[in-house]
Amino acid sequence: MTTLSLRALNRALMNRQFLLARTDRTPVEVIRRLVALQAQEPNWAYVGLWSRIHGFTQSELTALLEDRQVVRSGLLRSTQHLAAADDFRRLRPLLQPVLDRTAGSPHFTRNSTALHAESLVAEGLHLLGGGTLSRKELARRLAERHPGRDGRILAGEVELRTPLVHGAATGAWGSWGNRSAVSVTPAEAWLGQPMAAAATATGVKDAAKDLIRRYLAAFGPAGVKDVQAWCGLTRLGEVVADMHAELRRYRGPDGRELIDLADAELPDPETPAPVRLLPAFDNALLGHADRTRVISDEDRKRVMPGQAQVRPTFLVDGRVHGTWSLDAGTLRLTPFRPLCATDRAALEQESDRLLPFVGGTTVSCSDTVAIRSP
Repeated sequence: MTTLSLRALNRALMNRQFLLARTDRTPVEVIRRLVALQAQEPNWAYVGLWSRIHGFTQSELTALLEDRQVVRSGLLRSTQHLAAADDFRRLRPLLQPVLDRTAGSPHFTRNSTALHAESLVAEGLHLLGGGTLSRKELARRLAERHPGRDGRILAGEVELRTPLVHGAATGAWGSWGNRSAVSVTPAEAWLGQPMAAAATATGVKDAAKDLIRRYLAAFGPAGVKDVQAWCGLTRLGEVVADMHAELRRYRGPDGRELIDLADAELPDPETPAPVRLLPAFDNALLGHADRTRVISDEDRKRVMPGQAQVRPTFLVDGRVHGTWSLDAGTLRLTPFRPLCATDRAALEQESDRLLPFVGGTTVSCSDTVAIRSP
């Protein structure tokens, strides 16, 4: 069994994420390739596509949301994602147990004692009536029906337990951060098509196999724990074992078994990786349980300090080298360690290219980290 170095895994990830070279594929094709884009703060998904697609503009993704070709809703790991509408219809039922597990956490159950989940969902759907309400209005109406309970938590549980799609304006380019106004509509009403039917055990296994194939195309080679950390499903080892004949196996640098699509190519580990600016919550950083192929454990603590934060980062030679932020029109770069003059120049050039896209005016690189010699 071939052992892959950390650098080989890095280059495979960069290539499959369109971070070795920008692609000419359309935004919806890229979203399908990545399976879904994390999007609880909507603007960041736009930045993620800008870093991957030649000449990408905000209007392209906004048009997809308005045309309902791409939807925003709870999906992987119970977090808000953008997904192609046809993928969402198939994937949400498969991932529903993950969202149900979240809805069964103490945060929700403390507020819904003696309420049956099925009755709460039916009540929420009745209030929506196949149409659209703001989250705040849905919460208000649920609170009226259940005095003494927090309507916001009840509405959140409904949104976890049944597929509700957010209005196009909720996911469109606009202010930074979470949106205060979020509208929700039953997915079938929004899409004009039924969700995938509840599957038999065999059907669930087949759907899980397809999800694993999709994952490997975007994140492989990877271990079973990586797939599970990415999607939130458990016991996928049994599914992978059943796919033995169609997968290639490797060893990682730590000796773990990794799996990949049999026909997937691995780029030369010495392939140059350009500087890239990644958004907060980028797929490339969140696609594995073991993220050392793209970020060191030390740097991970700086980028993911807790409270569900994943800060915007920049890559040098395919790995996280620092963070960036946008503050009053200034794009501020904060390297974690010294940059050589060539890398610093490339980083500043890429930042200059991003400026007009994010509405910035100047680039500032932290002076606390000296330029090192090549």
